[in-house]
Amino acid sequence: MSRQNNAAPIIVKRKKVIAGGGHHGGAWKVAYADFVTAMMAFFLMMWLLGATTESQRRGLADYFNPSVPVHRIASGGEGMFGGTDIETADQAAPATPDDSDTETGIDTQAETESLEDLQQRLTGMGGESAILNEALRHVVTRLTDEGLVIEIFDLPDAPLFVPETDEPTPVTRRIIDVVAQIFPMVVNPLAIEAHTRSYPVVQANDPGWTLSAARADRVRRLLDAAGYDPARISRVTGHADRRPADPNPMAVRNNRLELILLRRT
Repeated sequence: MSRQNNAAPIIVKRKKVIAGGGHHGGAWKVAYADFVTAMMAFFLMMWLLGATTESQRRGLADYFNPSVPVHRIASGGEGMFGGTDIETADQAAPATPDDSDTETGIDTQAETESLEDLQQRLTGMGGESAILNEALRHVVTRLTDEGLVIEIFDLPDAPLFVPETDEPTPVTRRIIDVVAQIFPMVVNPLAIEAHTRSYPVVQANDPGWTLSAARADRVRRLLDAAGYDPARISRVTGHADRRPADPNPMAVRNNRLELILLRRT
């Protein structure tokens, strides 16, 4: 009996075996979820950039700008004005353009594209014939905030008008015939402006005003004779020597015409 009472107790250890290699942690799942979220945000941003106008993007930027104060009352959005006072609501509301603003933006872009098409058509006509190529030496074009400007100017060996008169030379008639054919590609109104070089101060009367006005009106009549709709002409102006193209006020380069297809928007 005493032998059995003094025997050491038997301790049985049971080891729990987990099939499948045990738990490896879930950090990679969190990282993958963050990656997917970031990619979704990126593609959403790219879509917004392509699907919104400039004014709408400014409105979104203003909305998320931290400098815009937003004060919410303790009601948590319950009650009048959704939890903001009147002043805060005016400041925090993003600038959302109405339909008329969006349509104006679309019309402006379409108008610019149509003017660019006409500009390319005119500048690309140089290779059609030697005569036309010679005439287009007198022509430069530029697209401005006012519209498409077709500038026609004197060359030292080839004036646009018989000197000191409003009688057009053959090259001027040829150019007017060409523009009368391509201007109907657009519906923009037309402004006709004429400029002259300066004259010596020893002359008793400055002929620039009378001469430039007469030349501008002569171009109007040439366009009319070429079949251009006279209702499309918005203004006919003589500027004398007040807007020189060349720093030398007496340079022949300052003898020029400007036909401006005016923007409507």
